Amino acid sequence: MKLYYAPGACSLAPHIALSEAQIPADFVKVDLKAHKTENGVDYYTINPKGSVPLIELDNGERLTEVAVILQYIADQKTGAGLAPPVGTFERYRLQEWLTFVSSEMHKQYSPFFNPATPDAYKEMVKKKLDERFAYLTKQLKGRDYLMGNFSVADAYLFTILRWSPSVGIQLEPWPAVTEYVARVKARPKVSETMKAEGLAN
Repeated sequence: MKLYYAPGACSLAPHIALSEAQIPADFVKVDLKAHKTENGVDYYTINPKGSVPLIELDNGERLTEVAVILQYIADQKTGAGLAPPVGTFERYRLQEWLTFVSSEMHKQYSPFFNPATPDAYKEMVKKKLDERFAYLTKQLKGRDYLMGNFSVADAYLFTILRWSPSVGIQLEPWPAVTEYVARVKARPKVSETMKAEGLAN
């Protein structure tokens, strides 16, 4: 398996999942501004969407989209416990969380990376994110992770939340959220993965 990634981007989530599941993989760094791999290959020839992550299987099949890739990885090593079994109600809970992180968190952060986004719009998005942080606070009450035990949904949510300081989003008013981020970051495989991507925090 091969993972195309950019350090600190949303591809960090499947990188964490691979580490947690102890699945060996090759990693190809992508420059998202130049849209070239570290070997100089035009990344659009690999992924026409131009985004990371992308995994390439040994048979040449490719998958994109974080939520899909995370579930695929989890299903390759079911003993790692990163996802409930397919067909169980808990699996749908996982999909519910992955969809929430994708649509209600990931997409809300995206405008902050665009220098053309008006400040007024950013402020509106921050208010919407406060509602999401309030929701997360309630859901994390009495739980270490989103579903009780660590899952691929936590790898995804952690990846998004760690962008907060760099885009001016304050998590301090939400202690349960900051504690959650610290808890995930402290996991040995998460720390190991971040070091591998050259991330300081």
